[in-house]
Amino acid sequence: MKASEIFRADSKYRAFLASIFAFALAYGLYKGVIDNYLAEIVGMSEFDKGVSEFFREMPGLMLVFLLALLYEFSAEKIYKLGSVIMLLGMGMQALVPATRVLVTLAIFTFSLGEHIQLGMKSTLSLVYAKPGHGGVALGCQSAVFQFGTLAGFGAVVAVFWLLGRDTSLFRPIFGVSTLMVFLGMLISWQLTSNTATDATKRRFYFNRKYTKYYMLEVFYGARKQIFFTFGPYVLVLFYGASAMAISVLFAVAAICSFVASPVVGRIIDRLGYKVVMVADTLILVLVCFCYGFAHHLFPKEVAFYICCVNYVLDAVISLAAMASNVYVQDLSESVEETRATISTGVSVNHLITILIALFGGWIWHKLGIETLFMLSAVLGLCNSAYAATIRSPKRAAKG
Repeated sequence: MKASEIFRADSKYRAFLASIFAFALAYGLYKGVIDNYLAEIVGMSEFDKGVSEFFREMPGLMLVFLLALLYEFSAEKIYKLGSVIMLLGMGMQALVPATRVLVTLAIFTFSLGEHIQLGMKSTLSLVYAKPGHGGVALGCQSAVFQFGTLAGFGAVVAVFWLLGRDTSLFRPIFGVSTLMVFLGMLISWQLTSNTATDATKRRFYFNRKYTKYYMLEVFYGARKQIFFTFGPYVLVLFYGASAMAISVLFAVAAICSFVASPVVGRIIDRLGYKVVMVADTLILVLVCFCYGFAHHLFPKEVAFYICCVNYVLDAVISLAAMASNVYVQDLSESVEETRATISTGVSVNHLITILIALFGGWIWHKLGIETLFMLSAVLGLCNSAYAATIRSPKRAAKG
């Protein structure tokens, strides 16, 4: 479907989607080189990386309080505020001296802007959509972001392919990324409507019947954070992967996830969320074992490629997290309750991820990557064992 068939003609959807593409392109450029920059220029150890990730995840935990402070702001104003803070963070990354403290402050600032924008993207997509096209609008917004991110990864690969492995290119790439954020911010200023924010994203919602969901988010958040934070850093710090190799890996993982996402969704609908939540651990244990022990079993060059394949596998099996959202939908009495519960789950998830980020770096530093990824496997097994206790409620029609 064309965007004109999905969104209302009187909305600013063109500017909205264009800004998302610009921000996504900036993120792809940034993400493609940041791990190598931290390792090769800043000299961050595995423990330092955990500390920086602690601060990168902190805005996710702060989000519910930040949005409460911005209660009277429209979704458009909050979205634009997020872009200004993102610009500040990316500009800092391009300009500040490569010290651990200043670089971590830049990471925190950019992440703060990202998280402020996060909920507003969904809100604006739904409000700008034509009646009955909300789901398609969200999918369109997500596709634009994914294409922009892939374009960023592709640009990083092209730069290093043409110019070689030159670490002096990191700052210019951050500079281009800053320009892309600036462009996205300018485009976003065309959003002049006053859309009300979604109240369910401004408060916690706890209910006893969702206890198992909250616990599943704890286990999933912990195991996910280990791979998200330390998976690429193992490839950079331990195996010496270049920024070009990391960008190619991110691009492949993104494409595979994009293709696999609807397949996983159909599997959840056909087999049920409980089966999916339990079964994905079998693959996870293999992935974690290979990531932690491949260098003991194979030559280092071979082990590197095995880890790359397993990183992509982890990205795909992480899609099984969608099953927990279906579980919430089955338990809830209304769409509003579903949204509020999932929003609370995100906050619970962030609470554990910031702790895992901090202690994960210490575990790697003191006990090695073998212990770190075995911990991820154990957390996955705990997730599956807990999921096995779920009783699947009968679906009821929800008005």
